[in-house]
Amino acid sequence: METMTVLKAMRERRDGDARAVALWLFAVAGLVALMVVIGGLTRLTESGLSMVEWKPITGWLPPLSEAAWIAEFEKYKQFPEYQKVNIGMTLEGFQNIYWLEYIHRVLGRLIGLAFAIPMLLFWISGRIPSGMKPHLVAMFLLGGSQGALGWFMVASGLVDHPDVSHYRLTAHLGLAFFIFVYLLWGALSLSRHGRMVSARGGGLAAALTALVFVQVLSGGLVAGMNAGLAHNTWPLMDGAFIPDGLLITSPWWINFFENAMTVQFQHRMLAYAVFVLAIVTVFSLKGHSPVGLRHGLLTAVLVQLGLGIATLLAHVPISLGTLHQAGAVVVLGMSVALWHDRSLSRDD
Repeated sequence: METMTVLKAMRERRDGDARAVALWLFAVAGLVALMVVIGGLTRLTESGLSMVEWKPITGWLPPLSEAAWIAEFEKYKQFPEYQKVNIGMTLEGFQNIYWLEYIHRVLGRLIGLAFAIPMLLFWISGRIPSGMKPHLVAMFLLGGSQGALGWFMVASGLVDHPDVSHYRLTAHLGLAFFIFVYLLWGALSLSRHGRMVSARGGGLAAALTALVFVQVLSGGLVAGMNAGLAHNTWPLMDGAFIPDGLLITSPWWINFFENAMTVQFQHRMLAYAVFVLAIVTVFSLKGHSPVGLRHGLLTAVLVQLGLGIATLLAHVPISLGTLHQAGAVVVLGMSVALWHDRSLSRDD
C-alpha cells in the first residue's frame, strides 16, 4: 500500500511538472504570435529600416535625450531609405517609425528571456519531463537564430535599394511561424500526454497544416515584393481568372519567386486550396476530432479568406494587413491542434 502511495505521488508530480512546462510553452507561443503580428505591422508601416545598427546585448534602451535622438536620426540619414524615400523627414517622423521597430526588437529579447530563464529553472529543479530537454534546447537555438536572421534581413535594405530582400523576409517570417508551431506542438503534447508526441500520421490534418505553412511563405513573398499593391480586383486578376504574363520571365520557374503578378496569383490559388482542403478535412474527421476544434478551424479559414480579399481590394491598408497576418497565426495554430489530435490518437 505504501509503495502504491509513493508511486501515485510520483505520478502526480510528473503530471504537475508536465502541466507547468506546458503552460510556460503556451505562454511563449503566445508571445511569438504577438511578435509575428507586430512584425507584420512593422513591415506595413515601413518601420523596419529605422534602426540601422544591431546591438543584441546592449540595445535595450531607446534614445533618452534630444541629443541622442538627433544622433540616431543622423545615422539613419546615411542610408538609402532616407536618401531615396524619406528625404526631408522630420525628427518627429523618424521617431514614429523608430518606436515600432524598437518595440519589435525589444519584444524579441523579452521572448528570449521568457524562454531561457524558466527553462533554466525547470532544468535545475528537475521538472522537465523525460525526453523534452533536447526539444527545449532546439527551441532556444532556433529563437537565437531568428534574431540573427532578422538582422540579416534588415541589412539587405541598408545598401543601394531601400527595401529588404523578399527572400530574407520570407525566411524570417517562415522561421517565426515554425518556432510558433514547435512551441505549440510541445505545449499540446505535454498538456495532453505528459510527453512529446511525435509529429507523425495526422492524414488530412497534417496535409492541411503543411499547406497553410506553404501559404504563409507565399504571403511572405507577396509582402516582400509589395505584390498586393497591384491587380487589386477579385475574383478576376487583370481582367481574367488566369491572367496573361504569369510566365514571362526566363527561366519559367523564377516567375514563382520574382514575378509580382505570379507571386500574387499563386497566393490566391493557395488560398483556394487551403479553403477546399479545410472543408474536406473538417468533414472527413466528423466524429473523430473535437467538434469545436473542427468548426473553429473552418470558421478561421473562412474569416482569413475574407480578410485576404478585403485587404487586396482596399490596396493593403495597415489595419487589414495586420489582421490578415494575425489570421494566419490563428489558422496555422488551429490546424496544428487538429493535426496533434490525430497524431495523439495514433501515438496511443
